[in-house]
Amino acid sequence: MADSNEMTINLVVLGRTQTGKSAAGNSLLGSSDFESHRSPSSVTTCCSLGRSCRISGIIRRSGCELALRVQVLDTPSYPHSGLSKEEVTDMVRSALAHHFGEEGLHLALLVLRADLPLCPDESDHTIQFIQELLGPTWKDFTAVLLTHADKAEEAGFTEEAYLHSASSTLLSLLSSVQHKYIFLDNQKSIIKEERAIVLRKLLNFIRQNNYQVLLLKHSKE
Repeated sequence: MADSNEMTINLVVLGRTQTGKSAAGNSLLGSSDFESHRSPSSVTTCCSLGRSCRISGIIRRSGCELALRVQVLDTPSYPHSGLSKEEVTDMVRSALAHHFGEEGLHLALLVLRADLPLCPDESDHTIQFIQELLGPTWKDFTAVLLTHADKAEEAGFTEEAYLHSASSTLLSLLSSVQHKYIFLDNQKSIIKEERAIVLRKLLNFIRQNNYQVLLLKHSKE
């Protein structure tokens, strides 16, 4: 908390190339802080922190309305077209410690595309990567953000139908993070009302976790 009338939540976006990590970060911030576009190679090559303006009308605690600030750490993808796993891991771990070392991390958002299937090998590599970054309690501090939900909707899937048809790999991942997931419509995510819905869901996950934060220190000497 910056003061008694304000709350700041710290988030990091993680995921593969072209899943929409940076675009999701921009949606959460209500800005265009992070570079995001289609590319034959990984666009994000370094970590970058974005901060939102004060947001009102989102959260109340003890009967009082609080202003909300959102901080999002954008990260290079893993696998990356130009960086090794070790380079990405060290870079992200260092940035987490630098930006959130004092206040702690509320949630890591694993960004997956709703319009592409999640395969077992991809899931295994992703989970291993997150475990190395966040440690043994990663499940308590990780939520899944399913981007391009509009594409799934265009294909005729409601959220319920989508989950009913989803691969066992994805369902197992969602179960492991206590079903903390959000569908993000890329066409509507820039709309203020849609952003408020997503932020309220994230705050609910944080509330369910008793507002705990994950303290991360850069262990590499």
